[in-house]
Amino acid sequence: MRYTTDKSLPHKELPLWLKLVLSLWVVVWAPTYWVLLGPQNYFWLCNLANFLILAGLWSESRGLVSMQWLAVALVGALWTLDVGTAWLTGWHPIGGTEYMFDTEHPPLARGMSLYHLILPLVAGFAIWRIGYDRRALLWQSLLTWVVIPASYLYTDPERNINWVQGPFGQPQSVLDPLLYLVVLMLLWPLVIYLPVHWLTLALLRRRRG
Repeated sequence: MRYTTDKSLPHKELPLWLKLVLSLWVVVWAPTYWVLLGPQNYFWLCNLANFLILAGLWSESRGLVSMQWLAVALVGALWTLDVGTAWLTGWHPIGGTEYMFDTEHPPLARGMSLYHLILPLVAGFAIWRIGYDRRALLWQSLLTWVVIPASYLYTDPERNINWVQGPFGQPQSVLDPLLYLVVLMLLWPLVIYLPVHWLTLALLRRRRG
């Protein structure tokens, strides 16, 4: 999946050290999460991004890297905002990161969750080096429309993975569960991916200018 949509930008190779560092991270992180939190945790789109970004780096695929840039950029920023605000004030302005302050949640797993700070930087650097594929919005949306129903069908409801049981980590009872799932599938690309897509295109136009 090595697309070259932005042909006006020269293709630059990604540094080997970045590929090796992320490979080492995934080799350590993946089995640790499996042991501490179980394989269901991989259904999280942000956790899945670890594997897909690694594949994108080694293949230098604009498609894969661009897709995961959409997946982690805004989510990582909001995660950081929520954790940072809660750490300073005790208040979660968004929600969904309460586990970071839950003493019953494994401390090692909480520490490893700080990858939410790093993955956007890795994906953003890769985009800057090899370019952005405009088709990423479509492909990441399609991937999301597979992962979200799979999360609903194959993960424990109390884990609320990818918020399939309710937004911001809390269960909802306003909508029928299946109707809520459809709404979630529609809103995820519109609210999470589309703003990043537009901003990335604007920055690329500025860079070309």
